[in-house]
Amino acid sequence: MIVLAVLLFTAFVMMVNETTLAVALPSLMAHFSVSAATAQWLLTGFLLTTSVVLPTTGWLIDRFKTRAVFIFATAAFLVGTVIAALAPSFVVLLVARVCQAIGTGVVMPLLMTVTMTLVPVSRRGSVMGLTSVVMAVGPALGPTVAGLILSFTSWRGIFWFMVPLVALAAAIGAVKLTDVGEQRGIRLDLLSVFLSVLAFGGLVYGLSSIGVIVEGGQAGRRALIVLIVGVVGLALFIWRQLARGRKGLALLDLRPLAISNFAVSMVVLVCLCGALLGALNTLPLYLQGSVLVTALVTGLALLPGGLLEGFLSPFVGRIFDRSGPRPLIIPGVGLTTGSLFWLATVDESTGVGLVIGIHIVFSIGLAATFTPLLTAALSSLPRHLYSHGSAILNTLQQLAGATGTAVMLTIYSRSAATAQADGVPGAVAFADGARSAFLVSAIVTGVALVLCPFVTRAPRGSGRVHTTTVTEESRPHP
Repeated sequence: MIVLAVLLFTAFVMMVNETTLAVALPSLMAHFSVSAATAQWLLTGFLLTTSVVLPTTGWLIDRFKTRAVFIFATAAFLVGTVIAALAPSFVVLLVARVCQAIGTGVVMPLLMTVTMTLVPVSRRGSVMGLTSVVMAVGPALGPTVAGLILSFTSWRGIFWFMVPLVALAAAIGAVKLTDVGEQRGIRLDLLSVFLSVLAFGGLVYGLSSIGVIVEGGQAGRRALIVLIVGVVGLALFIWRQLARGRKGLALLDLRPLAISNFAVSMVVLVCLCGALLGALNTLPLYLQGSVLVTALVTGLALLPGGLLEGFLSPFVGRIFDRSGPRPLIIPGVGLTTGSLFWLATVDESTGVGLVIGIHIVFSIGLAATFTPLLTAALSSLPRHLYSHGSAILNTLQQLAGATGTAVMLTIYSRSAATAQADGVPGAVAFADGARSAFLVSAIVTGVALVLCPFVTRAPRGSGRVHTTTVTEESRPHP
């Protein structure tokens, strides 16, 4: 299907882009004469913008045609990428990253919605496996691609590399893309948009600053206030969506959360994303701070697992189509939990080869988990809620990732600092901090493992219902 091929390629490029800039931060700091704290806003601003955009994608996909939404997303990303490549100042570069984040935030829910709409239930696992490739391999390749580009040219080359790829996808999509689903003429609720900015922007910023909050001081108090605003904003946002949802006018329809299989799948997903992203962000710090390897070796050490996960995901999708989610997600989360407990035993003398092996086991567990989990969750929904279910799923992933990363890095840094205060050498202290973070991650994934047996395969007729009329197609099969 040309529609899915174009969306998959576009999403892949955008996911590669999402992780490239971290490698280039030292070059950017030197070029613009900014501190690390300032340069980090190129990453934090991207995350914040995506968090704010995601809750609006359900309305956006329902309100406008598929081609129009795709053109908007690729145009925003392309404009941002060109501006970034030409940026004369740090502020301009930050604005460009915001434009990139808008496009990225729209494309992933659009890809999932189109997949669920076009692909028959019997083949959804296989196609969602390709989506998992995008989500796994794209971020894994990002640092490697950036490192190669930086070895030949400046940081601007990273953005110029993206331009022709996205321009090609945009051109093909503008010509070949067909409209999917039916549009509903729902007006944009500006109050809901404002509340979503407060809620999700405040939560992501506040949760990402947990370490600063724990340390206290003026910066900590400011971050705590932002977090409280986010919590209050979320409560008001939920109240607003429930009230408007009764009339079918919600910006983000929360009815998918009332469907038990979707809700259980989301709890498992939140536990996994929080623990896994926290562990994945701690692992490079452990390798460089305790094992004392270079950034290049760290990137190469994590690459085999990411590539293997992407390679396995389509095969996992085919198994899901035949056997359902439980035979995959139970052993998959079990492998992931076991590998994290294994990581919780490392120290400063652990060999890089062993860490690569553990990470490969970890990645096999992820490959067996995410495709069936995403497919089972979205397949539980009626067709008219696909777009909102995709928006909820991606929003919760973002929040879980921000929370998990902040919590695990705070545990890592405070545990290491405590050990150093007791006179423990640096490499040993950093290993202590990493073990603590990995242990907490393992416990969180253990919670997900307990819930896995409650995730079920959706009825084969699921997703066909547009109204309350039940047709022969929509009737569950025995």
